[in-house]
Amino acid sequence: MKPILTRLLALLALTLVAACGEEPAPPAKTEGGPALWQVQRGTFNGWLFGTIHVLPKGVAWETPAIKEAMGASDRLILEAADLQDEQKTLALFEKMGRSPGLPPLEKRVPDGEQAALGRIMADGGTNSQLLSGYESWAAAMLLSASSQEGLNVSQSDGVEPVLIAAYKKAGKPIGGLETVERQFAAFDTLPDSAQSALLVQTIHEAKGMKALYDRILTAWSKGDMEAIAKEDKVGEQPDPMVEEAVLVERNRDWVKAIEPMQGRPFIAVGAGHLTGRENLIDLLKAKGFTITRVQ
Repeated sequence: MKPILTRLLALLALTLVAACGEEPAPPAKTEGGPALWQVQRGTFNGWLFGTIHVLPKGVAWETPAIKEAMGASDRLILEAADLQDEQKTLALFEKMGRSPGLPPLEKRVPDGEQAALGRIMADGGTNSQLLSGYESWAAAMLLSASSQEGLNVSQSDGVEPVLIAAYKKAGKPIGGLETVERQFAAFDTLPDSAQSALLVQTIHEAKGMKALYDRILTAWSKGDMEAIAKEDKVGEQPDPMVEEAVLVERNRDWVKAIEPMQGRPFIAVGAGHLTGRENLIDLLKAKGFTITRVQ
């Protein structure tokens, strides 16, 4: 699986389980600032901002260009506006992620992966008894979250809470391109074989998650989309079903949601959706939108 899918899995997981180290990371400043584009077509004159969903404390990403775009916009559009509702998100995860009569988690991976799975569970303070009630995609999310206890990051320090607070203070509406249920459904509807592949890849990449996150954070802070795109080409080839369901199909759906919009929306989505095959920028250009990099 490409790192982009592992990254998405990990960052979604961090919205479900607090992932904070014992000591906060030192404040950091962005170098050049995260990527920002102006998007235009007809009566649509808005912005597209590539976010990172979880951050260490003190990352100063609100550059003058981003603040100017936020001030000039008439509303905020997130991937899923209801993702910030922790109670709703957890309830949906439990509802969609659990099924009766599932085999033990270790029985869902090849024999050669069982020892590594056991180590990851032990290191993350969980066990097979706790995780075996979850479908494989949900168990993979929880494993991703538990393997990141040392990253010193959290959703509350991510981009979206800051954006939401700013738009609420300005009295501007907040919407979403999809719902949390749609996000989870991208995983929940995967066939068992694809879910098993997701689980195995989570095991493979758990130890390298900190290094991956650090590279992504550095690239994002500089607005270096080329470096982010290169990360997507590293490692094993993705399971085609997972890539199609979790990334490509969602990007296509987002274009359908954006097309009828008018006015000056500030659209903020994960930076990983703005690179790679059928990324959101290319799909919007194909629909006649003019997209100009402004930062």
